[in-house]
Amino acid sequence: MPRRNVIVLTVTCFMIFVMACSAFAQQRAQTPAAGQQEGQRGQRGAARVTRAPLFFREEWKQTPAGGEHPVDVPQALSNANLELKLIGPTGKEILMTGAVTDENNPVHLWTGMCTTPCGFTLREKTNFADLTGLARIKMVTKTSGFHKVSPVVKLADGTMLIGDKFEGSTVDWLESDVAVSEMRWRKLDPERIVTVGDWVNSPNLSKVDEIGFVDLMPGSGHGQGGWSDVARIEVYAKPVKRE
Repeated sequence: MPRRNVIVLTVTCFMIFVMACSAFAQQRAQTPAAGQQEGQRGQRGAARVTRAPLFFREEWKQTPAGGEHPVDVPQALSNANLELKLIGPTGKEILMTGAVTDENNPVHLWTGMCTTPCGFTLREKTNFADLTGLARIKMVTKTSGFHKVSPVVKLADGTMLIGDKFEGSTVDWLESDVAVSEMRWRKLDPERIVTVGDWVNSPNLSKVDEIGFVDLMPGSGHGQGGWSDVARIEVYAKPVKRE
């Protein structure tokens, strides 16, 4: 074969090879990898997870006289659909204070005068709270000393649990947004406000009767020794009608 023909044939083969490689690369770029295909199929088949709606909000209702005073249980609530319970041996020593117009001292419940651990719960009158899925609890708190505020729930069967989230800043009023699914739980003795037993694995939170907060340390009275303040509370959960 003449030398010229060899050169032409070689160049032609090279160009065909380049074009084939380019087409293969283009096809590969347009085709998802096996893992991506599985992920896409999974996304199409999976149910859409939505955030839980607002179940209730409580911002407290100060008396016309204002100032610091014992909690008037029926009158302390701004939400007429809720019931308030003060819990613990000295739960009735929780006080209300603050002012609606004062962002540095909003209306709140204060545990400073409790000489034992104390707390409170809120009960929605017509619905249980389904705290599964993307349910969450938001609260505005401030603390002093080593005190912290922990979420508590009372289940439909009467069991009371405390979560392992401890919230509260000694510097300022801060809002905490707690995902319920991230918490671990222990049983709480509501009479003494102490934890009992070991961790409770996978508690049924689909019907929660009451939701609230406790401070596991006694208050120190006035001053900066140790106490907890709880202002606005919001619970995001699916409602389940009470029978």
